Amino acid sequence: MKANNPKHQRRWASDTVPNRTAVSSESSPAGTEYSSTEEFVEVTLDLQDDNTIVLRSVEPATVINIDDGVQAPAGAAVSASAPASRSASIRRSSSSKLRQFSQELKAEAVAKARQFSQELRAELVRRFSWGHSHSSRTPLAASAVVATQNGSVAESGFASALAARALRRERAQLDRTRSGAQKALRGLRFISTKTNGVDAWNQVEINFNNLAKDGFLFRADFAQCIGMRDSKEFALELFDALGRRRRLKADKISKEELYEFWSQITDQSFDSRLQIFFDMVDKNEDGRITEEQVKEIIMLSASANKLSRLKEQAEEYAALIMEELDPERLGYIELWQLETLLLQKDTYLNYSQALSYTSQALSQNLQGLRKKGPIRRWGTKLLYYLQENWRRIWVLTLWIMIMVGLFTWKFCQYKNKRAFEVMGYCLPTAKGAAETLKFNMALILMPVCRNTITWLRSTKLAYFIPFDDNINFHKTIAAAIVIGIILHAGDHLACDFPKLVRLSESAYEKTFHHDFGSHKPSYIDLVKGVEGVTGILMVILMVVAFTLATRWFRRNHIKLPKPFNRLTGFNAFWYSHHLFVIVYILLITHGQAVYLVHKWHLKTTWMYLVVPVLLYAGERTLRFFRSGSYPVRLLKVAIYPGNVLTLQMSKPPQFKYKSGQYMFVQCPAVSPFEWHPFSITSSPGDDYLSVHIRQLGDWTQELKRVFSEACEPPVAGKSGLLRADETTKKSLPKLLIDGPYGAPAQDYRNYDVLLLVGLGIGATPFISILKDLLNNIVKMEEEADSISDVSKSDPSSGSTDSSMTNKVCPKRKKTLKTTNAYFYWVTREQGSFDWFKGVMNEVADLDQRGVIEMHNYLTSVYEEGDARSALITMVQALNHAKNGVDIVSGTRVRTHFARPNWKRVFSKLCSKHCSARIGVFYCGAPVLAKELNKLCYEFNQKGPTKFEFHKEHF
Repeated sequence: MKANNPKHQRRWASDTVPNRTAVSSESSPAGTEYSSTEEFVEVTLDLQDDNTIVLRSVEPATVINIDDGVQAPAGAAVSASAPASRSASIRRSSSSKLRQFSQELKAEAVAKARQFSQELRAELVRRFSWGHSHSSRTPLAASAVVATQNGSVAESGFASALAARALRRERAQLDRTRSGAQKALRGLRFISTKTNGVDAWNQVEINFNNLAKDGFLFRADFAQCIGMRDSKEFALELFDALGRRRRLKADKISKEELYEFWSQITDQSFDSRLQIFFDMVDKNEDGRITEEQVKEIIMLSASANKLSRLKEQAEEYAALIMEELDPERLGYIELWQLETLLLQKDTYLNYSQALSYTSQALSQNLQGLRKKGPIRRWGTKLLYYLQENWRRIWVLTLWIMIMVGLFTWKFCQYKNKRAFEVMGYCLPTAKGAAETLKFNMALILMPVCRNTITWLRSTKLAYFIPFDDNINFHKTIAAAIVIGIILHAGDHLACDFPKLVRLSESAYEKTFHHDFGSHKPSYIDLVKGVEGVTGILMVILMVVAFTLATRWFRRNHIKLPKPFNRLTGFNAFWYSHHLFVIVYILLITHGQAVYLVHKWHLKTTWMYLVVPVLLYAGERTLRFFRSGSYPVRLLKVAIYPGNVLTLQMSKPPQFKYKSGQYMFVQCPAVSPFEWHPFSITSSPGDDYLSVHIRQLGDWTQELKRVFSEACEPPVAGKSGLLRADETTKKSLPKLLIDGPYGAPAQDYRNYDVLLLVGLGIGATPFISILKDLLNNIVKMEEEADSISDVSKSDPSSGSTDSSMTNKVCPKRKKTLKTTNAYFYWVTREQGSFDWFKGVMNEVADLDQRGVIEMHNYLTSVYEEGDARSALITMVQALNHAKNGVDIVSGTRVRTHFARPNWKRVFSKLCSKHCSARIGVFYCGAPVLAKELNKLCYEFNQKGPTKFEFHKEHF
């Protein structure tokens, strides 16, 4: 018989040859039930390079079926097989004796297997004990290599490597039995669907009918048919693997064959799905996976999950998997080794774990399941709504009451005039609306006086007034102004003026002689007068400003042809809003030439406007001079993937700010007039200022272009597509800054625990908070250590130390009120993690107490458990266990896949921080804000832990 070749060994589960010897019916304890029982043997074959097949071994594989479903392992048949006569006598015995014998046989087989493995291990260790000095984890790998180099012991070294792998396989099988494989093997799904199998197949069948040609589905349409349109390459490999299993190499399949494929893909058995995944890699069907094949499947998975960087390092990660799974250096891995890696995934993923989940969270959730009556439910909702919105409610109520009062006062005043007899209710309605317009045109300036609001945030008024809603209040007032304009201008133009024109000469002389002159004016005369012209111009300018300020125009959601495309974007919004300077001039002129009022002290328009206009003008003047007194020098510029520009500049000595605040930035090279707000990403303790700007509009696009021209390719070892600093030869564009200004996130110190949620570039306000929180923790620890050292060095200082401690402890307690912070960053692009890579690594290195917990989520990758991301999860776990670095983010922070389960996050926060006051700060798209706000409401009803939600506008 020829020598064995290690390259092409495979055990086929279907290669068992039945023994055709018939068994008499008497031998069956169940009568005719086992009248045709077949005995099987397991045959192991070697496929040689010259395409010859060598028989390695033939082993009996007796399977004993019993009433309770116990099945003796095939491997135990050799070590614990009974003589034929004994087996026959057992079959003729009663079923109870058969069950007893099977249990004894199983116990005997397991005992002999363990004894054999121990003896084999002892013998291998004795022969190759020198290998332990080379590798504590894989003692046989080095010995196999050395033995191979020595021709005289090559066969012995290879045999020992095979024996070591056989031993590891035996252990893996025992480990799987003990651990309950179903618990760890719920993943490796090929199809992610929320519907049941029948509904899912119905949709696939519909897709087949739409895509099929002449009753056949072509290979190119397979991905779209089964719902894997976004990962077509992966679906094609899956198609080929399923075809190879049926010895099918056609480019098209029928509906019956598609149903067979679908049944295998959606099989609930993990072993079946694992075999399919293995077959996708094992294209030559030799039962082995080489390093090159591992590299191919890594690149395929990276392509399906849009991880371009992972594809570049596929060779490195393939070697990492082979190093872990092939310590014997045989050059291939088998199915059971791939399964072992999946079982051990959670062992490797012991970094950045989620919060501990205790029964306390379950008890809190159960409280919310108790049935409540409809009255009690509505009462609870109303109470929560009042608790969350009482500041907004009383401010809006006061504002509405003022408008109603002004409207009623002016309405009654004009109802008693003689003009009411001619014009009717149109006149007092128009004048009442005009009074609310004057009030609102004055009030609308207050929410945008940012310096004033920033100062008021630090006062006790912040408890009563929701300064975080200043922009929303600004928009609400604008809506009231629109309603006022419609009532005022509409009544005058459509009702008052026509009635005045139709008035007889005698009635006119009696009623309006002193108001419009001796001659009765025509409709054109009324419109082209000072009052009419100023009013119409104000309406036109305000329509333009209001229209371009809407989300559709400001966010470029409306695409217009050239040259009208300039009417969309932030630039159009910015410049059109400055038309209100002209509007206010026209408004004062219009108020001075108002009809039916002749005494100056009754022309009250300027009285409403004087204070707000002076305050706003003062703020703009302050900003102008302050920006000139804040000279900044650019220290570093970097342009990262995702069109993000990072600007790091010198920090003016008088520029004092809090974490979470923002500042305005102007670049004269882009526009000498435009100022744009950006969150400050540096902490107050840093000696520089930094902002991260993502390209979202025309101004940011032009800013990136200007700095791209001044940047150079990155130095080796540094991240960023383009970089520039003080050593760059090209001169960097000039920058002006103004601020800082208040934001919701600056109040994070008021909470015991922080939940910071950022979507994409929305993570910027929280980066500064994380750095500031970490700096405060380190500072407080240093102060605590210094106090401890002083007390130890001078224990006799009694009252002095006591007084000093009393002074320090309250301050420390106040500073450390925030005990924990949980940062969740959700992004769609892998390159986004480069934006704050340095900050994340710094926090991970310095946070020895575990105060800050960071979680990265990449939504472009399929959720954990999906077959398309299974290998990426394995590589991620192995690389972090070995090197301490996440392969996706490049940091020490683990990257999770898909979107977070926010309900689970809130549940775990409740369990870990019972009765705490948790501040939930969010910056990102409005869709998630609604979900987080709803979860805050739900969990506030379930237990003593209270969540307060704040969202950032950008």
